Formats: sequence, C-alpha cells, structure tokens
Amino acid sequence: MNELRARVDLALEEFLGAEVAELVALDADLAPVAEQARLSVAGGKRIRPAFCYWGWRAAGQPDAESMVRAAAALELVHAAAIVHDDIIDRSPLRRGRTTAHERLGDGLAIMVGDLLLGWAGHLFHASGLPRAFLGRAVSMWTAMGRELIAGECLELLSTGGPADVRRSLRIVRFKTASYTVEWPLRIGAVLGGAAPATLEALAGYTRPLGEAFQLRDDLWGVFGDPDVTGKSDLDDLAGRKPTALLALTLERAGRDDREELRELLRGPVGGAEADRVRQIMGRSGAADQVRQMIGERAGAARAALARVRLAPETARALTLLIDEVTADA
Repeated sequence: MNELRARVDLALEEFLGAEVAELVALDADLAPVAEQARLSVAGGKRIRPAFCYWGWRAAGQPDAESMVRAAAALELVHAAAIVHDDIIDRSPLRRGRTTAHERLGDGLAIMVGDLLLGWAGHLFHASGLPRAFLGRAVSMWTAMGRELIAGECLELLSTGGPADVRRSLRIVRFKTASYTVEWPLRIGAVLGGAAPATLEALAGYTRPLGEAFQLRDDLWGVFGDPDVTGKSDLDDLAGRKPTALLALTLERAGRDDREELRELLRGPVGGAEADRVRQIMGRSGAADQVRQMIGERAGAARAALARVRLAPETARALTLLIDEVTADA
C-alpha cells in the first residue's frame, strides 16, 4: 500500500509541477494561487486513488502506470472538495496547515478549488489509458460529482434543523462515502472492464465501508486529537453539523443533558463548551453507538469482499483498506 501511495505522489508531483509552471507563466502574480493549489494536494493518505487502482485490479487488469495516473486524479477531486468545504466551515487548519481561505481569502480560495477540479479532469483524461477505456467512466465521473455536491448542499440545508439520524446517514452517503470509496472503486473497475456481476458484488463492499469512513470522521471531528487528525476538533460543533453523532446524542440523552446541549449549540462553541458537549455525548452512549455502527459496517464490507472472487493480492489490498478507513474509531 505504501508503494502505491508513493507512485501516486510521484504522478501528482509531475503533473502539478507542469501545471503550476504553466499557470505562473501566464503572470507572476499568480504564484501564490499556484503554490496554494500545490499545498492543498500535499499530504493525505491517498485513499481515493487506492480504491480506484484496486478497482482496476479487481477487474482482472495488470498493474499500469497509466492507471496510477488516472487514479491520482481522484486526489485532486478530494483536494478541491476540502478547499471549498473549509471555506464553508470556516476551518483554520487542514492536515496541520493553514487553510486556503485563511491564507488567500475566500475569493481566491474558491478559485483554487475550481482550479484543482479542472486539473482533476485533465489528469484523468491525459493519464494514458485508451480513450475507449476512459469513455466507459464518463457517466460515473459525472455521477460522483453530482452526489458530492448534493451531499454538501443537503448538509447546509440540514444544519440547525431537527436531529434526524436517517437524514444524517443520507448526507454521509452522498457527501463523503460515495466519492471516497464507492465511486473511486467503481470507476477503476469500470475502466478495467469489470462485468456487471463483479460491480454489483463490489457494491456490497463499498457502500457500508464508505459510511463507516464518514462515521469515523464524525468521531474524529469531535473527539480527535488535532495533532493527529490535522484539523480542528471544534469545527463540527461550532458549525452545528448534522452528524449522526449529534443526532444520536439528542435522541439518547436525558432531558437535562438534551436541554443543556441545545443551549450550548445556540451560542459560540469554544474549548470549554466543546468539553461539555463531549461529556454529554459520552453520557448518552452516542459515541459508543457510532463506534458500533462503524464496526458493523466494516464487518459487512469484509463479508461482501469474501463473496467476490479476486486475485489474492487484490483481496489483501482491499482488506487492508477496510482497516485503514475504520481504524482508531
């Protein structure tokens, strides 16, 4: 897995080097924008490219540098999404660094996100895969973007509204699960010419695993150590994010805790307020229930994977990815 990550990093480095040079050649004043775009891609575990690459291998295809480049394009989609997400959430940190909007302001940060999204499409189509292969995935690339935007919009529309666990899980699926696990693996498999039966079998792996990934992220957003996660542990609470964790807390907490929680979320949420919210979440059992939900979904992904006939190397890699996206929950 580390070898694949290094290959994706190299593909991104080569691509970004050329694109940044071309952008700055238009006008030297664009250098801060180009540098921020590069920084926005730096770091990260390259989870989406990994799912895309192993989807290709699950289709029975051999290793190919062109596929590594196509998979790397998914990291640029992710980078664009988090630049825009950080603006919406007013997040000061991402991967331990100052966010784009904090460095450049909202307007230029939006442009950085748009630039990254444009670069993603360019890298994908210039990956070197045959055009006939790339044509298979056009509708899926579009569907991935549609669901990502739908999830972000639904989160904004639901923020501050009534707590609803089912609604929260629906947002989870669209906003993060589908573009992190489901669509990357499906795109890779379709690029590789996977049969419909294989795609359906793999869906039983990707759907619960994508939900588990976001549920873990929700836990990290409240209980995580910023030095480890690379992002603030206040953003979700300060932004009143409609997470399953918050919905379950409001559903399970006693009356006094529920009223205190609602009162805390009406005002500014700083360190002291966040600590009180965490205590309420702990007393309610919501955090433990989310951990149980993550474990159940990871188990469902493992069971689904066991039913798919795959080469041992591919099965092993997809099993390791279950651990990578659900560990430390």
